[in-house]
Amino acid sequence: MTAEPRVVVHPDKQALADAAGARLVTALLDAQTRKPEAQIALTGGSMGSAILASAARTPGRSAVDWSRVRVWWGDERYLPAGDPDRNDTQNDKAGLRDLGLDPAKVHRVAGPDASDSAEASADAYAQSIREHGQHEWDLVLFGVGPDGHVASLFPHHPAQRTTDAIAVAVHDSPKPPPDRVSLTFECFERSREVWFLVSGEDKAEAVSAALTPGTDRWDVPAAGPRGTDATLWLVDAAAASRLG
Repeated sequence: MTAEPRVVVHPDKQALADAAGARLVTALLDAQTRKPEAQIALTGGSMGSAILASAARTPGRSAVDWSRVRVWWGDERYLPAGDPDRNDTQNDKAGLRDLGLDPAKVHRVAGPDASDSAEASADAYAQSIREHGQHEWDLVLFGVGPDGHVASLFPHHPAQRTTDAIAVAVHDSPKPPPDRVSLTFECFERSREVWFLVSGEDKAEAVSAALTPGTDRWDVPAAGPRGTDATLWLVDAAAASRLG
């Protein structure tokens, strides 16, 4: 069973980031009461970084044992380490490095400086997930593109249909850069909580389409992922402007 989507509207992007940052701290605390480590898959983009910056300022952040948080990314651009367009670089700059995480538990996707191909990076990333016993995500964060894509799973792109795999190499991405590594829909199905973080009027149509009953994820990938315990759409007023 999966949880039906619930929409929480905030007045603007900063209010959304601050509320989501506080919610993130609480979710990690809850996860650490259930198990030795909290497992989270992060997202890049402006909202993915904004929530980390807000979490770093949240007074309750000190209650989280950050050494017991294992961090992954739902997708990554196949670019060299430190490239400003990489999701992990953007998250680091926003404050990820300041949270007190154990660097050995921050799992980054290898770029062309450290692997022979996006396929090799996807295989290595999947193997790392297996080795660290990730049978269920405590929390997966998604940004949503104006076309409704999540991670690097784009509308009508064959990577969407990958099965029996944790991660997949994505080529010919409609959004640059063309080469990426993404976790699969099948992998995301093992999530307790799924949060969509969406800001801006340019995303309003995608939000509305994803939340319309019966929408096929082939057309709007954001319609696909759901958590077993919670599926939250955390949006600002502009992104929610086309909801009924």
